[in-house]
Amino acid sequence: MTHTTARIEALLDEGVRDKVYPGAVWATGDAAHVHAYGTTGVLDPDEPDVKMQLDTVFDAASLTKLLAVWASIGALWEDNVLDLDAPLSAFWDEVTGHPLGAVTARQLLTHTAGVPLRAQLKNLYGTDPQTIRAGVLHEALHRPPGEVVEYTDRAALVLGYLAEYLSEVPLDQLAAERTWRPLGMASTCFSPLSDHLVARCAPTEIDQVTDAHLRGVAHDFSARLLGGVCGIAGVFTVLDDLVRFLRYMLDPAMAPAAAGFRAEWTAQSLTVQTGDLQPVRGLFWHPAPGTTVEEDVWVHYGFTGTGMWISPTRDRWAVLLTNKLYYTRDRQPLTEIRNSFRELAFA
Repeated sequence: MTHTTARIEALLDEGVRDKVYPGAVWATGDAAHVHAYGTTGVLDPDEPDVKMQLDTVFDAASLTKLLAVWASIGALWEDNVLDLDAPLSAFWDEVTGHPLGAVTARQLLTHTAGVPLRAQLKNLYGTDPQTIRAGVLHEALHRPPGEVVEYTDRAALVLGYLAEYLSEVPLDQLAAERTWRPLGMASTCFSPLSDHLVARCAPTEIDQVTDAHLRGVAHDFSARLLGGVCGIAGVFTVLDDLVRFLRYMLDPAMAPAAAGFRAEWTAQSLTVQTGDLQPVRGLFWHPAPGTTVEEDVWVHYGFTGTGMWISPTRDRWAVLLTNKLYYTRDRQPLTEIRNSFRELAFA
């Protein structure tokens, strides 16, 4: 593993030199152990003496969809509160008589629901959270459900609303009570963050209003519009918490009963749920780019530069956290590094 660790360090150091990201934090391991971990670069190029640390707090971006939505929906499914294959109108009055009522939770989790492809909340519905909610739940579908796999933030937004409806508590409270606290994910939360966590945050992109890099505030405009808490984005987290999350996924028997982590939920999520449709999807997870389903390496990325990989058959996981959004929204430079990192981590 020493040779692989050296190659990972060299790869990630090169990303700092090429200004793909100011810094990175990473780890690899299995259900029982952390095999290797490290940091590179700085928290903020404007403060070059402040190095990236293992406990640096990152804007998780779309990892919110896993940490808050996927985990909460899974807990509700394990509680027999939710039937993934029932049309939403069968149990959710708010969507009865509207196009979304014909959609199932499984279709939302596999991005086959046919809901609109972009959030565009403010442009469509204004700024009032209740008006936004009504607009999202009553909007026309982009296409009939079950026909095409098309990634969309709307799926997670709707599932977040669904989780709140079924649990009768806000999404941030549900995720904390059913997943984060039982698993010991002490630094994972939605904003607003404590001053202590803000001080450890990796800054992301420049806020056009303040002309300063966002730090401790969700980069995602929809999340900010909804008060920092929604299914799309808004969670902040640290490496250690993600390691706990992935290790419990690989060995759910280790997880506290209150966490709602069960082997069957993880098994469904990390197997093909889209039939013959392409691209292949599990439940909010998908095969890592450059791999086949048979290689069994599943991934989810966050737009800010975060990423998690997992493979049940190999008993392996990997985490790479960067704040690449500090420099650019261009995905390609980080895409190449992510693919190389995954190859090394799962070699």
